[in-house]
Amino acid sequence: MLTIAAVAVFLIAYIFIATEKINRVAVVSAGAAAMILIGATGADEAFYSHETGIDWNVIFLLLGMMIIVGVIHKTGLFEFLAVKAIQLAKGRPRQAFVYILLLVAFASALLDNVTTILLAVPMTFMVAKYLKVNAVPFILAEVFISNIGGAATLIGDPPNIIIASKAGLDFNEFLIHMAPMVLVVIAVIVPMLVFMFRKDLKNSPEDRAKVMELDATSFITDKSLLVKSVSVLTIVIAAFVLHGVLHLEPSVIAMMGAGLLVLISKLKPDQFARDVEWGTLVFFAGLFVMVGALVNVGALKVVADYIGALVGDDGALAAGAIVVVSALVSGIVDNIPYVASMTPVIEQLNGSISTITNDGLWWALAFGADFGGNMTIVGASANVVAIGLAHANGIKISFWKFAKYGVPVTLVSTAMVLPYILIRYF
Repeated sequence: MLTIAAVAVFLIAYIFIATEKINRVAVVSAGAAAMILIGATGADEAFYSHETGIDWNVIFLLLGMMIIVGVIHKTGLFEFLAVKAIQLAKGRPRQAFVYILLLVAFASALLDNVTTILLAVPMTFMVAKYLKVNAVPFILAEVFISNIGGAATLIGDPPNIIIASKAGLDFNEFLIHMAPMVLVVIAVIVPMLVFMFRKDLKNSPEDRAKVMELDATSFITDKSLLVKSVSVLTIVIAAFVLHGVLHLEPSVIAMMGAGLLVLISKLKPDQFARDVEWGTLVFFAGLFVMVGALVNVGALKVVADYIGALVGDDGALAAGAIVVVSALVSGIVDNIPYVASMTPVIEQLNGSISTITNDGLWWALAFGADFGGNMTIVGASANVVAIGLAHANGIKISFWKFAKYGVPVTLVSTAMVLPYILIRYF
């Protein structure tokens, strides 16, 4: 009965999020409270458990990077980069669109997709303003590409970090097994996005001419703060790349960077704290509690056990099922807790299926969860952050508008990676 009640609470909350009749922060807060009241989770599970509680690493990673981005906003750097990007494209929206997506893909592999979105979306508002185009296509496309690009490396997407830890995989193995296919998928998805948003990527010759007259350097308002901000950001990025050597969690690195930048910038709290998306952080906390409750009562394990019973001793069938199911489920629940709940199942399948002699199931889980996160707003952390940033700037992107483009992107990318997994590993 408890499992049924927990699933019911989650489904009701999900329906309210999808219909947008009530503010999503209020919905997940009420949903998290309901999970506690029915006994599906408790204080220890919600606040202290690594498996079924709030992922504080994600929360504090977001908080730290939001503070850093808030300080950078004061320098005019985003405006400078935006003008440079659109001038490189000669003021043509489609070319600017492609350039920005390629930059996002590279950045999301080097950093992580959430940090990339925190840096890219503020710049996007300026790009859209000067190109005289709708910012929504840029924001949505950046989210999709950041989730795909982030799949290429161990640090690019939070689920990859979980998988690497459980499977004993290192940074180079992700580059070898994930990056090649990610590049192929990006080569297909970017033109697909250009086609889907073609009607919005237009402006007039007059608009393009005005863009070329802009002086990018005039947008830099505080050179001293810019040097300090870029220096700290560079240190943070380097620490992200070397986190395995430093033995520091990305959240710790981000908070240390934020603290250092606040200290040397000498800004008052209200000058950088106003850029922190507090509502987004609360939304994540509530979502983690709700999904953690599903893990706690065994609801997600039912799905995993069903896969095991379905595939029997067929490794190829198991891999295919994991790719498809992971893509579908990660589009409905956040891919971080989903991957956390699936890792013990993958370990069990690796031990019970005699035809598996490699890490194929782990790569199937990584691809399915990373790409499936593009399906809906709640599928991945980067999605929620982007929507929160857009809302704070007066741009509303509905659940269904996101899904309208996210579902095709997920279907195409998943369809591409499925034969890759089966041919390469089975």
